[in-house]
Amino acid sequence: MSVYDVLKERGFLEQTTNEEEIRKKLEADEPVRFYIGFDPTADSLHIGHFIQIMAMAHMQKAGHVPVALIGGGTTMIGDPSGRSDLRKVLSKEEIIENGKKFRKVFEKFLSFEDDAAIMVNNADWILDLNYIDFLRDIGSLFSVNKMLTAECYKNRMEKGLTFLEFNYMLLQAYDFYRLYKDYGVTMEFGGNDQWSNILAGVDLIRRKERDEAYGMTFSLLTTSEGIKMGKTAKGALWLDPEKTTPYEFYQYFRNVADADVKKCLLLLTFLDIDEIEELTKYQDERINRAKERLAYEVTKLVHGEEEAKKAQEAAKALFENAGEGEVPSVKIEMEDEIGILNLLVKAGLASSNKEARTLVQQNGISVNGEKVTEPKTYYSREDLSEPMLIKKGKKVFKKVSI
Repeated sequence: MSVYDVLKERGFLEQTTNEEEIRKKLEADEPVRFYIGFDPTADSLHIGHFIQIMAMAHMQKAGHVPVALIGGGTTMIGDPSGRSDLRKVLSKEEIIENGKKFRKVFEKFLSFEDDAAIMVNNADWILDLNYIDFLRDIGSLFSVNKMLTAECYKNRMEKGLTFLEFNYMLLQAYDFYRLYKDYGVTMEFGGNDQWSNILAGVDLIRRKERDEAYGMTFSLLTTSEGIKMGKTAKGALWLDPEKTTPYEFYQYFRNVADADVKKCLLLLTFLDIDEIEELTKYQDERINRAKERLAYEVTKLVHGEEEAKKAQEAAKALFENAGEGEVPSVKIEMEDEIGILNLLVKAGLASSNKEARTLVQQNGISVNGEKVTEPKTYYSREDLSEPMLIKKGKKVFKKVSI
C-alpha cells in the first residue's frame, strides 16, 4: 500500500490540488521533498500540530523527505487563518527560542541523519527582503480581488484585516517558491485551514517557473460534532510536559467521547488498522479498553514509554482501585493556592508539615503520576478543578478535590 493510500485510509486527507498526480509521485521510486510550516507563536507545539507531525512520519517511513519549515519570519506578521483577532506579535528572541524547542519535538518522530529530514527557518530569506523588489517580483503576480475571497481572510474581515496580516499569504507563497528553488521541494502540506495559502504557493511556482507544484491538506483534529479537540480547563493540550503534564495528557485521551476514539487511534497512533477496528467494534462499556489504549499509545509517542506507564498507573488507581480497595477521597478547603506540605496534611497523608516535608524530600510523593521533589511546590484552584490523585510511597493513594 502506498503512503498516499495509508494517509487516505487513516483519515488524514482533506483536499488535494491534483490527486492523480500526487498519488503517482508518492508511489514512484524517486523520493519527494515536501514541507509543512510551523509558526513558533508559542513555546510549545500543541495537539493540533501533532496530526501534521504524524503525517510527516508516515511520509518519511515511505522514503520521502520532510522539510519542517520554522516560520521565524512569518511569525513576525502572524497568520490570520482561522482567526477572528490579531495574533500577538513576538520578539525575534522569543521566536528563536520557540523554534529551538520545536526541533526537539520533531526529533522524537523524524530522523534528521543524512538529510532524511530537513529543518529550515524562513527568517533566513524573509527578514532581509527588499520591500520594493518583493512587491515588483512577487506582489505583481497576486490579484487583490482574488485574495479577498480566500477563506483565511473571511473571519478577519469582519473585525478589520490589517495590511500586516494581508501580506501573510504572499510570504507563505514565497516560502514555497524559495523551498522549491533552494531545496527541490515540490509539495506543501498543511492543516485544512491553510488551503488558500497553499494554493497561492502552487500558483506562484507555476507562474514563476512554468512548473507544477502540489498541495494537500490534512484533517483538523475535531470531535464528531465538528468542534476542535485539544482544549482543556487550563487551555491548549500542549506537547511540552512542562505545560501539560503526561498525566493530564493521558487523561485527556482517556476521556474522549466514544464516537471520537477510532478517529484518534487512526490519526494519532501507528497501530495497525485491523487492530484499531478490533478495539473499536464495541459501542458499550468495552470501548473503554480502546480509550485506555489510545491514551497510552499517544502519551508514549509524545512523552515516552516510562511516562505513559506512570500516567496509566495513576489513572487506574484514580478511576479503578488502589490495591484491594477503592481509592479514598477527601474534599479540602483552600484559597487561591495551596502548598504541597499543607495539601498533604489536609489530605490526611501526613500528620504535620515536618512529616510532609520529609516525604517530599525522600521522593515519597507523586501527584497525578508526577514525582514532587520541591517542598515549595504550590497548586492553584484551577489545578484542583478536577480530582487530583496523590500517591504516598507505593501503595497509599488519596483522591483530593475542592
